[in-house]
Amino acid sequence: MNMNPVVHFEMPAIDRKRVADFYTRAFGWKMNQLGPEMGNYVLAMTTETDENGMIKTPGAINGGFFTKEAGATDQCPHVVISVDDIHEFMKHIEAAGGTVLGEPMEIPGVGWYVSFRDTEGNNVGILQPTGK
Repeated sequence: MNMNPVVHFEMPAIDRKRVADFYTRAFGWKMNQLGPEMGNYVLAMTTETDENGMIKTPGAINGGFFTKEAGATDQCPHVVISVDDIHEFMKHIEAAGGTVLGEPMEIPGVGWYVSFRDTEGNNVGILQPTGK
């Protein structure tokens, strides 16, 4: 089996403006606050990308912040792993003892995404990029 790289990170945030200001000031990240149609997600650009949105620096990744819901106990930072075939990897995850959390959803212009819980209780995501 080929190794599949981590391509994205996500962290919960209570205040979108505050988190964007913090990471911009502390690390120079460029932040893009999306609207309600994208779940009020905040994209975090930690490295330069080309005209197709692909990173220019090998090994670097970009990420984002999702809205932390009051009282939610399972909202924690997680990583997203790139895969060639999301349905095939959903089978691999379950065969290895993980639990797929729901059905794949399309992220327009990005690809197909689904979360899973690994054997240690960590929430992780897999992404089949558009075009694969």
